[in-house]
Amino acid sequence: MTILLLGSGGREHAFAWKMIQSPLCDKLFVAPGNAGTAAIATNVDVSITDFDAIKTFVLAEKVEMVVVGPEDPLVKGIYDFFLNDEQLSHIPVIGPSKIGAQLEGSKEFAKEFLVKHNIPTAAYDSFTAETVEEGCEFLATLKPPYVLKADGLAAGKGVLIIHDLAEAKEELRNMLVHQKFGAASSKVVIEEFLDGIELSCFVLTDGKSYKILPTAKDYKRIGEGDTGLNTGGMGAVSPVPYVDAVLMEKIETRIVKPTIEGFQKDGIPYKGFVFIGLINVNNEPIVIEYNVRMGDPETEVVVPRLKTDLVELFLAVANEKLDEITLEIDERSATTVMVVSGGYPEDYEKGKIISGLEKITDSIVFHAGTKLENNTVVTNGGRVLAITSYGNDFQEAIKKSYQNIDKLHFDKMNFRKDIGNDLL
Repeated sequence: MTILLLGSGGREHAFAWKMIQSPLCDKLFVAPGNAGTAAIATNVDVSITDFDAIKTFVLAEKVEMVVVGPEDPLVKGIYDFFLNDEQLSHIPVIGPSKIGAQLEGSKEFAKEFLVKHNIPTAAYDSFTAETVEEGCEFLATLKPPYVLKADGLAAGKGVLIIHDLAEAKEELRNMLVHQKFGAASSKVVIEEFLDGIELSCFVLTDGKSYKILPTAKDYKRIGEGDTGLNTGGMGAVSPVPYVDAVLMEKIETRIVKPTIEGFQKDGIPYKGFVFIGLINVNNEPIVIEYNVRMGDPETEVVVPRLKTDLVELFLAVANEKLDEITLEIDERSATTVMVVSGGYPEDYEKGKIISGLEKITDSIVFHAGTKLENNTVVTNGGRVLAITSYGNDFQEAIKKSYQNIDKLHFDKMNFRKDIGNDLL
């Protein structure tokens, strides 16, 4: 098969790394890709949200499957675009329909779906600029800390957790009236705060049956000890050591099953990944959020643990035959540590030369924000490289990742030195 993968991050490099191992994949294009995907596939300079340009490319290159990495094209309706086009409708798109993608595209839509299908989640209400003062009154009824979520896509940065009521009211006004997150915060969901340990559950579904992928835990804050600003993710561990069979059974019966059944009841076409952000409160799993794609950097620890052919899984999703496939998982642990640009998640410089990549042994380097300039790999984003390693337990795996990071260098390079420490 000739396959087109959309995206340019560490998640997409991990997908590409796994997909080219498949005998079913003859040719892999990545749009736009990065320096890592360029080494194993063919990068294409096409925007992931320019559907007409994607159509032209797909027809010219006789692409037989499109795999969507990030959320943007899904929320904008790439699945529907293909389905409703005579020339494209026979080409499967791995990713949900536009309405399915609203689970990530709108926090309010997601909360309504959760409540409708009796899936455990935090109490909430949503507000607009017109009802901002009602929102302030609602905040006063909650106990601190206060959780404010921009309704729309805000690149993972639209959630604020605030301990002071006056500050929470001020931030609510900033989001709604002063458009702190632009159009994404024209509506804000206020949620009760849940105290527990977070984890990520990943599901692949053809809309009817599903496979639960390995669990993972990511680390969002820039600073050690989970301090500082939120990022796209500074590292991840899989499996999550404290998730036992009892908790997993609760997650499946109370959350995963009713989610997939909810798609069927609501007539939502969904062929792709469901990322379920969970919090474990006294051994009871509660949904914090849905994403409609794999997480990043969790993909960089989940995909390396899949023994099953990824392209075969995608074909089964397209043909609604996922129930016929047995999912095989590598028993080893996998960890990844994200190496980032100095200044990230705020202002940072690009174009820094990366050295030491050729010295990496016993780890997989997934490129996130890189590009090739005159045959030299340079930084091209906030999160630059994900260093993934296997081990008999996560301690052994993480040690390898840190040993290999010591061999890497670029100007102002930064990374967290405590990934996994909270699990010891």
